Amino acid sequence: MSVLTALARPERTPGPGAGTPPTAARRGHRRLLLPGLVYLVAFFLVPVGTLLATSFYASVPGGELGQYVPALRWQNYTEALAQFWPQLARSFGFAAAATVTTLLVGYPMAYVIAVRARGRPGLQGVLVVLVVAPFFTSFILRTVAWKQILADQGVVVAALRWLHLLPPDGRLTATAAAVVIGLTYAFLPFMVLPLFASLERLDPRLLEAGADLYARPLTVFRRVTLPLSMPGVVAGTLLTFIPAVGDYVTSSLLGDNRTTVMVGQVIDARFFRVLDYPTAAVLSVVLMVSILVLVTLYVRRAGTEELV
Repeated sequence: MSVLTALARPERTPGPGAGTPPTAARRGHRRLLLPGLVYLVAFFLVPVGTLLATSFYASVPGGELGQYVPALRWQNYTEALAQFWPQLARSFGFAAAATVTTLLVGYPMAYVIAVRARGRPGLQGVLVVLVVAPFFTSFILRTVAWKQILADQGVVVAALRWLHLLPPDGRLTATAAAVVIGLTYAFLPFMVLPLFASLERLDPRLLEAGADLYARPLTVFRRVTLPLSMPGVVAGTLLTFIPAVGDYVTSSLLGDNRTTVMVGQVIDARFFRVLDYPTAAVLSVVLMVSILVLVTLYVRRAGTEELV
């Protein structure tokens, strides 16, 4: 009986780490994490800590411009927010508008590439390359190009005037609409690519099953396609919204110096021109914390906590 039992038991081969003691294995894993931890501490935690400390600095009485001493001056936050809250709110408004517009434009593009072009890898590859192609050109150059496209003598403004969507003396440059258009174009690939990756994994048999159950195309999209693509929607909106809030190149080139100023422009001016380091640090900290809170609430609301 013992021989039959031994023959019936499958022979177990030792795994790769079977002969390694548990303590030694844990030490090996920690050593693998060490380079990443060093990089994270040196290039993230230390700069953030320095930024947080700078936000409490106080100016030297009677000192030269740009001279500050370490302190715990909480008034920096109240003074900076009281002075620059419109620019901060405007940045979030522009970023939200650009994110919604990018989603409305990018979702059909990603759907066509992932679903309609399925089974034709050549066409699918060409469409993906066309989406990524703007990255081959400088970001500033692309923004300057939009300044020419939206110029007062351009085709776009002439067409809008002909359609009576703009008054005869209306314009697009140096307006909030131009900034939102520029942000939408700049971050459109960041929306399309996550949506494409999510929609490409969608099983086409689910769409066919919805049609077989006499569901309308809009119902199939609302009940099947959109819920299954929510991870791509959340990832795309985050990749668009977060950099759009802190963007200042687009608003500098397509906006004006009064009604379209974003918080990134204020931080740039306070740090490099005015040499007001505490105010620049305060706005940076407030922007970072606000984005973190909004992103956490949004992800939990969307039901995709695993992305956090």
